[in-house]
Amino acid sequence: MEETISLKELFQTLKKRLSLIIIITAIATATSGIVSYFLLTPVYQSSTQILVNQSKSDQQIYNSGELQANLQLINTYNVIIKSPAILDKVIEKEKLDMSVGALNELVAVSSEQNSQVVNVSVQNEDPKKAADIANSIATTFQSEISDIMNVDNVSILTQAQLGENPSPIKPQPVLNMAIAFVVGVMAGVGIAFLLEYLDNTIKTEQDIEKQLGLPVLGAITTINMDDDMKEQSTPATIRTRGESVGS
Repeated sequence: MEETISLKELFQTLKKRLSLIIIITAIATATSGIVSYFLLTPVYQSSTQILVNQSKSDQQIYNSGELQANLQLINTYNVIIKSPAILDKVIEKEKLDMSVGALNELVAVSSEQNSQVVNVSVQNEDPKKAADIANSIATTFQSEISDIMNVDNVSILTQAQLGENPSPIKPQPVLNMAIAFVVGVMAGVGIAFLLEYLDNTIKTEQDIEKQLGLPVLGAITTINMDDDMKEQSTPATIRTRGESVGS
């Protein structure tokens, strides 16, 4: 027999398991907040910008072909910035206790579309060290690129600076708690429906009809024997006492 579930039954299930849903959601949100605020180490990011052109004499004039060639070389510059030829010297200059591969994972290089400006971003647990590494990469690239390629016109547009109150880019406790809240609600609702599905006990007449497919002809109400015995014994006791007094 095909079973159908009405919206009323769904809301009744949610209402019955509401306390469970609230507890699961609260635990998930609180756990995310504790982990984000107290266990995860804040990571800061600092960025610098580099402008790269090909070498030219004062008499030369920019043309569209040369500009397009410069744009096509941007990807090459991005690779060179993260290469050991640059990062090795940065590690030595900044006296960093890490390998080239570890530093490579902290550095992100990107460029805007149709732009000769290269953005170099560095992430680190120390905001000052992040700014120092970003500036060191820019200056090292500026000094080494002329030997690596025929490029001698590198300008540092923006240096990485340390603000007064730098804010970490991760973790983001509020965002993490919001995500945990949504996940907690979804998990709580899912567990509530799962428990309801696994609960095969018969509680009402409707459950009997669903399980057996037979109509219910009658129902026996619950009788509290203790209350009935008290009600029956109280008048008898009074009469007995009355008879004793009269005699």
